[in-house]
Amino acid sequence: MIKALVRRLSASSAVTTASKRRLISTFEIPEQPGATLSAAKLSIEKTTSPKTKIAPEKLVFGHTFTDHMLQVKWDATDGWLDPKIVPYQNLSLDPATCVFHYAFECFEGMKAYRDAEGKVRMFRPDKNMERMKKTAARICLPTFDTDELVKLIGKLVALDSNWIPSSRGYSLYLRPTMIGTQASLGVGPPSSALLYVIMSPVGPYYPTGFKAVRLEATDYAIRAWPGGVGDKKLGANYAPGILPQRMAASRGFQQNLWLFGEEGYVTEVGTMNAFFVFQNGAKKELVTAPIDGTILEGVTRDSILALARERLDPAEWDISERKFTIKEVADRAKAGTLLEAFGSGTAAVVSPIKEIDWHGEAIHVPLQDGKETGVIAETMADWMAEIQYGQKEHPWSYVIE
Repeated sequence: MIKALVRRLSASSAVTTASKRRLISTFEIPEQPGATLSAAKLSIEKTTSPKTKIAPEKLVFGHTFTDHMLQVKWDATDGWLDPKIVPYQNLSLDPATCVFHYAFECFEGMKAYRDAEGKVRMFRPDKNMERMKKTAARICLPTFDTDELVKLIGKLVALDSNWIPSSRGYSLYLRPTMIGTQASLGVGPPSSALLYVIMSPVGPYYPTGFKAVRLEATDYAIRAWPGGVGDKKLGANYAPGILPQRMAASRGFQQNLWLFGEEGYVTEVGTMNAFFVFQNGAKKELVTAPIDGTILEGVTRDSILALARERLDPAEWDISERKFTIKEVADRAKAGTLLEAFGSGTAAVVSPIKEIDWHGEAIHVPLQDGKETGVIAETMADWMAEIQYGQKEHPWSYVIE
């Protein structure tokens, strides 16, 4: 009887914990008092000293910034103040500002593109803003009307659209960021915050074609865990990953393949979501880890899954979001049923994988003959580019008027 009672209590506790995890992952701070974020209140101050543009072929990712930035302040009394587009400039913050001490900071990564007709398009900005809103709520920063923020970012992109090179493969990388700005050393929800957006023209991630990477399967360091914030776009998630990446690089690998738990579940690759293609009898399977708190809810990931389900023949393909282990990957490589693997993210869209080292065992991933990519990675990159550059009209492509 006692054992049965313990089992019931344990089961009840597990349900309660799971329920709490679901609650915290979906919790949204109630509407704050004061003004809401409004694009109609935007003011624009144009620069009087435009920057000299760098030749497109000399662009280095994230090193060059456009002439202007968007700034919107928030405080607990007045809510969102009037948004402003101002010349790109330094921020002035008190040394006690809470972002420096308690990591009240979140951000997004997205892109704008110029199509063949000269129109400027953003790719799925609504999806990025939804994710940023959830991330902000998770660290008690103010939430906002996502549609209004998309409009504001569109105004900024339009103003600096001349920074987008016209050649295919180039784009404008957008970095919306929110920080807590309360100047005090007390740990608690910030009473003030700053939302800002900066932009950087960028070239093709692979200017001379795909370059497949070698990964080190990493189980000695954990990127994220259930109930944590690995599914949120927080700066605090990134700095701890640099040391393991440098350790992997010292052994000749470009990135980490992050594993979780004693089972060695595959989660992410570097700062990207991970996809694998398996052969299961007569059908192929495109598989990626599920959204369970240990991986980022990638916009590119979501796009690849949606396109795969829409365009790949279901009689030939299964599209799966499930847990799988590095041992399964290794066993499939030995059996010849591992067909390809790649990472997905905003910067590269897809990043093909050619080898994974797992405790000294080399797992070889097939590539197409004479190419540094698999068939599906190449196909997904093409499908995404067609939408991003407006070759095919699609609801994901947001045209800036």
